[in-house]
Amino acid sequence: MLCSSMVSIRESLLTLLMVAGGIAVPGFTGFTGFTGFTGFTGFTAGTAGTGAERAPTAIRTQRTASPASTPARFTIFFRTVPIGDETISVDRTADGWTITSSGHADAPIDLVARDVRVRYTADWKPIDLSIDATLRGQALLAQTTVTGTSAHSTVAQAGLSNERTDVVAADALLLPSPMWGPFEALAQRLATAPSGTIISAYTFGVSFPIQVKASADETLMMGARAIHARRVAISMMTPGAPVDAEVWIEDNGRLMRVNVPAQRIEVVRNDITSVAVRRVIVARPGDKEARIPANGFNLAGTVSTPPPASASGKKVWPAVILTGGSGLTDRDEVVSGVPIFGQLSSALADAGFMVLRYDRRGVGQSGGRAEAATIDDYSDDLLAVVGAVRRMPNVDGKRVAVVGYGDGAVVAMLAASRNKGITALALLSTFATTGAEFNMWQVTHGLERATRPEAERQETVDLQKRIQAAVVTGVGWDAIPPQYRLQADVPWFKSFLTFDPARVLAKVSQPLLIVQGSLDKEVPPSSADRLEELARQRKNTPVDITRVASVNHLLLPATTGEVSEYVSLKDGQVSPAVSGAVTDWLRKTFATR
Repeated sequence: MLCSSMVSIRESLLTLLMVAGGIAVPGFTGFTGFTGFTGFTGFTAGTAGTGAERAPTAIRTQRTASPASTPARFTIFFRTVPIGDETISVDRTADGWTITSSGHADAPIDLVARDVRVRYTADWKPIDLSIDATLRGQALLAQTTVTGTSAHSTVAQAGLSNERTDVVAADALLLPSPMWGPFEALAQRLATAPSGTIISAYTFGVSFPIQVKASADETLMMGARAIHARRVAISMMTPGAPVDAEVWIEDNGRLMRVNVPAQRIEVVRNDITSVAVRRVIVARPGDKEARIPANGFNLAGTVSTPPPASASGKKVWPAVILTGGSGLTDRDEVVSGVPIFGQLSSALADAGFMVLRYDRRGVGQSGGRAEAATIDDYSDDLLAVVGAVRRMPNVDGKRVAVVGYGDGAVVAMLAASRNKGITALALLSTFATTGAEFNMWQVTHGLERATRPEAERQETVDLQKRIQAAVVTGVGWDAIPPQYRLQADVPWFKSFLTFDPARVLAKVSQPLLIVQGSLDKEVPPSSADRLEELARQRKNTPVDITRVASVNHLLLPATTGEVSEYVSLKDGQVSPAVSGAVTDWLRKTFATR
């Protein structure tokens, strides 16, 4: 039995306060749950293996000479904020295959992986796994050796060493969490696995199946070069609860990206995060690329025009500009595989509007850097797009609408208050309080869904309040762990916390549409009521509101609306009730001009 000072990895991850992009999110559980061990430090009572506590023993890390390979470097993101990186190599050896990786991840994971090594036979049956790392400040040595269907594991951490032997599938993948190099073996399996395939996986005391779900072909354009990939949805059926994820595999079988939506983690190979790379998701006949000069850099976008039949006889079109939320999503606003703006753009173009959607600065193919950008800066970028669209020869400059989604609605609101060249404004799924109040709502909403003691919940809330106060005032950082300051003390978060829709909407004179899904669990649906109340305080300015039943934050039909449901939604189509509400309102509004 473990002494009381031993803290399991599962418990450690559960109690971590995660502040990324300034938003504290509790309840991170890792991928496998580590339920067979109470962590790398020992076992729970009654599990197989010796479970004996003793002085640390040396764990041999078997190394195999391998030909030089080209390492791939990945960036680890939590809530779109980079928290670490990992360098991964896959080598063909005399024994079969060797995958090696090293890297680090800051809070909330707090891991330094000096050497992670997995070996497989030529037909990808497991041989062994070794780990030399530091987790939460404690040295960690771990090794698993597989012989047939027997996996013998030895783990040493925090002055203790334990061993155990488990029965595993002969072709099980060795997938320790939260290390990403071993996922290269999963990529090899997924490259050809049809939907419905069950893949066996094992990690230090825990065996679990991975179910292969839907897959789709993807194309990324890197300049003139096309990169072809397969995007596969999977469900890791871990003992605690299923964890849904997406894995991207290049056509040569190498790993490109892992996305775990419910935990807001994304691991992306660096070459495909370049501004020269664009994912081609939604394309209409006649779509054209646009380059728009901004403040010292160009913004890249796509212009979609009405089909020839609806455009017949028209010399100019009313125009719609789509502006999206914060984070890594590009002009198509892809979340959990759903191109929200790609679909909305197509619906608006079919309805007779010229539509422009664009990559935010520092994202996709747009230039500029996002590190120092504020809401004001993104508003300036949007105004540059508005000016360029109004000057396009086939656009009616007196009928230019902006549709803002999520945080993009905040940017659109601010831009409309500054420039009357925007003649109509639609706000989709956005908040109505100050950014600070909304941020605290996100934290408390997350805590309501977490199984944590009340004292820990209150501690999380108190810490988040102190972080917000320090971001706004610049005072109080000495009482806050430095890793949280690194992630929260950025210009965008300060501008977000101090943003007040009441103050900005008072200066917006354009006709306004508010759209809110009833199952939105990322923004409280009551936000629409508050926005309507604020908007109606203006004089002689029309306001319309559309509340869409059974629609989540992604504008999709849903059952629960929770983020954990996103990846399992079969109908990945923006609700026609949403796109119809926007097109009908635009037609009505522009008809009066």
